[in-house]
Formats: sequence, C-alpha cells, structure tokens
Amino acid sequence: MIDILLGALASGLASVLDYLSAHVLTCLVPAFFIAGAIAAFVKKDAILKYFSPDTPKYISYGLASVSGTVLAVCSCTILPIFAGILKKGSGIGPATTFLFAGPAINILAVIYTAWVLGFDLGIARAISAVVLAIVIGLAMALIFRSTDVETLKKKAMAPSVAGACEEEKPRWVTPAFFALLVGVLVFGASPLEWAFRLSIVYILTLAIAVLLIYYFDRDEVTDWGLETWDLTKKIFPILIGGTFLVGIIAFFLPPETFQPYFGNNSLGANFLAAVVGMILYMPTLLEVPIIGTTFGYTTGHMAAGPALALLLAGPTISLPSVLVISRIIGAKKTAAYVGLVVVFATVAGFLYGNGMLLI
Repeated sequence: MIDILLGALASGLASVLDYLSAHVLTCLVPAFFIAGAIAAFVKKDAILKYFSPDTPKYISYGLASVSGTVLAVCSCTILPIFAGILKKGSGIGPATTFLFAGPAINILAVIYTAWVLGFDLGIARAISAVVLAIVIGLAMALIFRSTDVETLKKKAMAPSVAGACEEEKPRWVTPAFFALLVGVLVFGASPLEWAFRLSIVYILTLAIAVLLIYYFDRDEVTDWGLETWDLTKKIFPILIGGTFLVGIIAFFLPPETFQPYFGNNSLGANFLAAVVGMILYMPTLLEVPIIGTTFGYTTGHMAAGPALALLLAGPTISLPSVLVISRIIGAKKTAAYVGLVVVFATVAGFLYGNGMLLI
C-alpha cells in the first residue's frame, strides 16, 4: 500500500516537473506578461470594439475563432489571456470561442497533425476546430444571456477613458509592443533548434526593453507588473495542483488503459475519447504523438473518429485548465463549457469516423 502511494505521489511530482520544465519559461511566462499587458495597456474600448456582446457576430466570433493561428498555446497557456480579455469586458460568447480556438487551431499543431497522422485528419481538425469554436461560443452566449446583459450595462455606465499610454506615445508603439510579446511566445514555444530560438527570443526581449525605456513611464510599467502578478497568483498555483492530480490519475489509469476502447467509430468510443481528452493534460504538439503512438492511431489500433474527438477535446481542455476556468468564470459556466466541448467533440468525431463529415 505504501509503495502504491509513493508511486502515485512520484507520478504526480514527475508530471509537475515535466510541466514546469517544458512550459513555464517558453509558454506561461510570456502568456502571463501578454495578459498583464492587455489589462494594463489596452483600452477597454479596443476590446469591446471586437469582442463586446453587441459587436456583430461575424466580426467577434470570426476573429476569436481564428485567434490560435498566431498563438502556439495549449489549454493552460491560453488561460491568463482569456482572463485578461474577460477583465476588459468581452462577451462570454466571443471569449469562450477564443478560449477553445486558441489551442485548437494553432498552425503548428495543425501542420504537425497533417504531417504525422495524415492530411485528411489534419484538415478535419482545422475545419472542426473553427466550426466548434463558433458553435460553442454561440451556445455559451445563448445559455448565459444574463451575463452579457450585465456586461452591456457596465459598458453603458462606464465612461470611455483612453489610457495615458495611448495619449502620450505614437500610435504604433502599443501594437508593436504586443507583436513583440506574441513573438516571444511563438518562438519560445516553437520546435526550432534551441540556440536559434534563444537568439530570436533574446533579440525580441531587447526590443521590448527599448520600447519600455523610451515610450513607457514608470507608473505604466509598474501597473503592467502588478496586473501580471495578480493573474499569476490566481492561476499558476491551481495549474500546478491540477497537473499534480493528473499525474496521480495517470499512475492508476495510464493512457494505454483506454486503447482497446478506441478501435471503432461508435458513439461510445468517440465520447470516451472526448472525456479522456478532457481529463488528460496534453501540451501543444504533444497530442499528436500521444494519439499516434500511445493510443495507436498510426498502427491501426485507434479509429479515425476517436482520434479527431481527442484532437479537439485534448488540447483545448484538461483537468488543470478546468480548475482554473472555474475560478475565472465560475463553476456553472465552466460545467456548461466543458459539457459543450465534450458533446461537440464527440459529434465531430462520430461524423468524421463514419464518413459524414466532408472535408
């Protein structure tokens, strides 16, 4: 009994250590700084212009659904950015569309999927991710209409005040600042050779420092730091705890346990794949070898439908991310979001596996 307990704790600790070594410096740190910058430097009107509940849906949902093409993020890295957008007054629908699409549609993952698992599955993943992101966002907006009504009331009552940083500096500075931050995130998480990757990140960081020194005053930089720290202390401890819990679960139920159940395109197999994806934490790009090798897609042990269901659910939600999302938007909205992801990932996998999803 003691050996089992120690083994489970060791598995949880190993999961945390793997997560810290693979994601903190290259993904989470830049993501927290981006989220803090959104909260500190972006005018509320700028967010509401595109993601407000009263913005035309083809604009807000269209932009949110393709957001992940420039952000190489996973289900946990997207969370601080999601929190920053909500803090600025985004509607619940566009925000959850962004939350789903960010990890689901990132261009590196889609290309890698097509290269390793096959062109058809890669295209199916890309199309399904965009469609599901929009459908899930619209469903969340419909279910929680009262949330958007409250957001619009706050928008009407709050005066439109431009931030000092927008008044005192050239208009190109803030967009360039965010572009450099996103560049650090994208290149830091890229599969490029480490020396080349580090060199690019170093150059981008120097450029950020130059902008901060010459175009931002001390109060603005301090505000950025405080916003970043506020999001970090709310989110990071829960991510670590959730990752530790996933490691313990994996000790008792390793992924190979489910392999025999994914060999057909039945509704049950697709549902199980979506549920497993909801529990497991799969970092960006790692979902491809997990599905190809661990679950046996490349060897024919896993059918195409469950593979797509897992590709859609796995990178977008995980037990650690669910715990954080519940803190950001509450348990009720989180349960609805997770349920929608599982249901629609199941449907997409079932349709694709049975030849009813045309690509």
